[in-house]
Amino acid sequence: MSQTATDFETKSPSAGVRWGKYLWDQYSVIFAFLVLVALAALLNEHFLDIGNITNVLRQVSIVGILSLGMTFVIILGGIDLSVGSVLAFSGTVIMAAQVTYELPIWISIILGLIAGALLGIINGFVITYGKITAFIATLAMMTIARSLALYYADAGAISGFDSTYSKIGNEYLAGIPIPVILFGVIFILSYIVLEKTVFGRHIYAVGGNTQAARLSAISVFRVTILSYIICGFTAAIGAVIETSRLNSISTSSSGHMYELDAIAAVIIGGTSLSGGRGRIVGTLFGVLILGVLSNIMNLLNISPYLQGVVKGLIIIAAVLLQKRD
Repeated sequence: MSQTATDFETKSPSAGVRWGKYLWDQYSVIFAFLVLVALAALLNEHFLDIGNITNVLRQVSIVGILSLGMTFVIILGGIDLSVGSVLAFSGTVIMAAQVTYELPIWISIILGLIAGALLGIINGFVITYGKITAFIATLAMMTIARSLALYYADAGAISGFDSTYSKIGNEYLAGIPIPVILFGVIFILSYIVLEKTVFGRHIYAVGGNTQAARLSAISVFRVTILSYIICGFTAAIGAVIETSRLNSISTSSSGHMYELDAIAAVIIGGTSLSGGRGRIVGTLFGVLILGVLSNIMNLLNISPYLQGVVKGLIIIAAVLLQKRD
């Protein structure tokens, strides 16, 4: 029996359903963020205070910057477990250059950024030319980078003495904390690179189908290595903010578990762990959701030992929603 046009119209979803699905696919993380903010405001009257909002933004700035770099490699179809240790290693380079070798601040910062990018290059080469999965390669780098930092400082801390350097992490510009401004600038640059450039489209292509990308004359090696350089570089920027904020680096605790928070923010933002799908705007709101959650749990005096449970449940929920889609 042949099907009529009416049958097909009956089976196809209505325009309203299609529009609702589009809004959910594109803006669900924004809706979730707004609902969370409204709930937080109801639970605590001080949540919307300017001082508290500024505090939330300052607290998420470092992990936020790491999350932006992480978005590149996860859309690519990879992952980087080493960003926390890369932050600690880059921070050690920065503080050692200032304290031990008495180099100018700007040279110390450049050396730290180069260190982060160099570790990213190594990750990219091991993954592409060594044919080792990203999980294993970056897990190894996580151990190596942390161990080098611990060895140099004898598992201790390196403290600076230049108050000028600490201004980066503690001062304000036009009433906005400098770390928040840096986070905003890197977000805009990341958005432009991913959404408006050929390189960004190549990242999506490689993450979606590596073999098809190769057949389309896309250099998978170049795209992969550049993506991991970006991830390492953003970890080094995080090191600049963290070391300047404290004017020191703790080789044992700095950057500890930051990689998990960064991955969580990217996943909550809607980026698929299988690669090829995701948006940098989603990552921004994923970071903000984690920041608001942590803040409201602190305001409600919820034990910090239980806060990880909430984050874990949210990650599971985000992945389940992706699988359903």
